[in-house]
Amino acid sequence: MPLNPRIPNWAGKTAWLVGASTGIGRATAHALHAVGARVVVSARGRDALDAFVAEHGRSEAIALDATDRAAMRDAAARIVTAHGGIDLAIYCAGTYTPMRATAFDLDLALKHVEVNYVGALHMLDAVLPQLQAQAQAGRGGHVSLVSSVAGFRGLPQSLAYGPTKAALINLAETLYLDLQPLGLGVSIINPGFVETPLTAQNSFRMPALITPEQAAAEILRGWRRGDFEIHFPKRFTFWMQALRHLGYVSYFAAVRRSTGL
Repeated sequence: MPLNPRIPNWAGKTAWLVGASTGIGRATAHALHAVGARVVVSARGRDALDAFVAEHGRSEAIALDATDRAAMRDAAARIVTAHGGIDLAIYCAGTYTPMRATAFDLDLALKHVEVNYVGALHMLDAVLPQLQAQAQAGRGGHVSLVSSVAGFRGLPQSLAYGPTKAALINLAETLYLDLQPLGLGVSIINPGFVETPLTAQNSFRMPALITPEQAAAEILRGWRRGDFEIHFPKRFTFWMQALRHLGYVSYFAAVRRSTGL
């Protein structure tokens, strides 16, 4: 049974992706454009956005910093003025630097909070009033947040990153309870390892590593099915989900055994 309204057809729909200059965000923007969506891409890097627009007709770019609340509000207002609404708002922006407690860096940890979590709140602040108005008018809409399996439970080297992704999962669950009765869709995207500039920092072998294009295909498939949680690749994420149910003694032992940390 789908938890969200299914999205089988993107023709004529307006999708706004925040964090679309590289990785999963850019690949998802490309995939949405390929199935007929009107795509608006946002990120800090103007050159990367302009390159996307040059390759994808009818797409648009709005450069912004996700940690700038006013810029996020302004971008949402521009999209609504130009296109009459927002059918999908997806927060893909993120930062990741491996960190352990033996080398704790407060400034770096706070940067993760600002980009990975507070930026998502800025997007919600910008789009929720519009989406609620659309719901009242019968148009609907969808909010999607890109988290990670690193948000399931604590993991080595994830001291700064993991807690922000756990916060996004909790946020999406709460959003769903509030917005689903209005007819709005909410989804949380929990990838495993995807080949991006962020994961390129990892010095360990990443199991079940996939490309951003494969990730984007999974995301669109999840929206088409009406999924709330979109996780992939299943051969890895099912295992990570199973770990969520272990008691602490078993969990800590399993993590140490599998990572050597």
